[in-house]
Amino acid sequence: MMDDLQLAVERMRAEGADFCDARYQTITTNGIAVVDASVRRISEDRIRGVCLRARKKGSWGYATTVDASKDVILEAAVKAARNALAGNAMGRPIPDTGEAKVELKAKVKLHPSQVPMEEKVQAVLDMDRAQKVDARIVNTNSVLREEVRQNSLVNSHGRQLSWEEVRTTIMVQAVASEAGRTEFFYDIKGGGLGYEVVRETDLEAFGREVGKESLKMLAAEKAPSGLLTCITDPAISGLLAHEVMGHASEADEIVKRRSFLTDMVGKQVGSPLITMVDDGTVPEARGSVPFDDEGTPSSRTVIIKDGVYQGYMQSLETAAEMGVKPTGNGRAQSYDRRVWVRMTNTFFEKGDQNLEEMIADVKFGVLTDRMISGMEDPVGGGFEAKALRGYLIENGKVTKLLRSFTLTGNALEILRTGDAVGDKVELDGGSCGKGIEDWVPVSSGGPHCRFKIVLGGD
Repeated sequence: MMDDLQLAVERMRAEGADFCDARYQTITTNGIAVVDASVRRISEDRIRGVCLRARKKGSWGYATTVDASKDVILEAAVKAARNALAGNAMGRPIPDTGEAKVELKAKVKLHPSQVPMEEKVQAVLDMDRAQKVDARIVNTNSVLREEVRQNSLVNSHGRQLSWEEVRTTIMVQAVASEAGRTEFFYDIKGGGLGYEVVRETDLEAFGREVGKESLKMLAAEKAPSGLLTCITDPAISGLLAHEVMGHASEADEIVKRRSFLTDMVGKQVGSPLITMVDDGTVPEARGSVPFDDEGTPSSRTVIIKDGVYQGYMQSLETAAEMGVKPTGNGRAQSYDRRVWVRMTNTFFEKGDQNLEEMIADVKFGVLTDRMISGMEDPVGGGFEAKALRGYLIENGKVTKLLRSFTLTGNALEILRTGDAVGDKVELDGGSCGKGIEDWVPVSSGGPHCRFKIVLGGD
């Protein structure tokens, strides 16, 4: 296949491309879903194909094919080059990331392909049944999801790369109901891991704990509202990092001047305690990749350092437009989707306080615990998140369990109020969307952070 991709690159160059690449990809996903101790879905999906990209004077041409035979790939290469209509665009040259010949396998302990389906189904059933700890548990859901990506890429700068990505996730959710009130709780484990994440988890304890926590939610009280001292847990910290600051730091938004962070490099955007990065090299994190979908090595990009805004995540195209180095953030959902600037693992860096110290300083406030949802606002910088639950803090002590509530405010105003940052970073894996249904695997997170945020109780 690498030889055919090389021939395709040579063909696009012969057709006048200033820069071009050819990428072959296979994505295999397996899923098992169990609801109320009954297997509802066992699925295996596989997509494969070739993407050809050619650039002429700043204009891109794309062509894709599911037929990976040499003749069809070469035909698609010609089509891609001719689709790159060189009009009046005066694009700057694509940065040269250097020649390289690399072949990498995913560093996992147990590849999902080595485990029989029967074992996987039984594991999900065990997790699900364990959640039923009480008659008030009225619904249980459990999921195992595996994804294996095989990538091969050749470009006109002499890069010949082959790499594998493996991700495994388990999730359990229990719904409890009593006296007309219904609450739920969930937990997720996984990342850039193989099936070892399942084998190394006490599945019954994993499910049982979620069942117990959903029951506790039945007694949770309404959260206070107004501008309060709020200690965000790693999930909510990550939501702030990802949804607002992260999306607004994607350079394709900057070159179009659609981000509230345009022209903010070098300016104070947060407390001196705040440092935020996007790092695609974190071991075992869901968003980590050895290379992005343009063949650029993954990197650690500092977005905020000591409260000062540093810069943006870049693809090859945006790096060319801005005259900077690419950061390894050119990513695509699959071979047949366009490459955009996308995050990998986006999080706030750790500080020097433990959680107990952070709580002890709070006279009246809230500690969040897990997220339900969040909204991005890269244009205006608004922040809105929904926490699954939280805890009331009174006179330096946690006193009450709180049910779901919202957090809102302006991201920069929130960051500037940061007066304590925890000493332990945790990442949550998920999928990030951009545009219309275009998803890539990511992680977000950080330590516990203490801010002033407007809360609204549900």
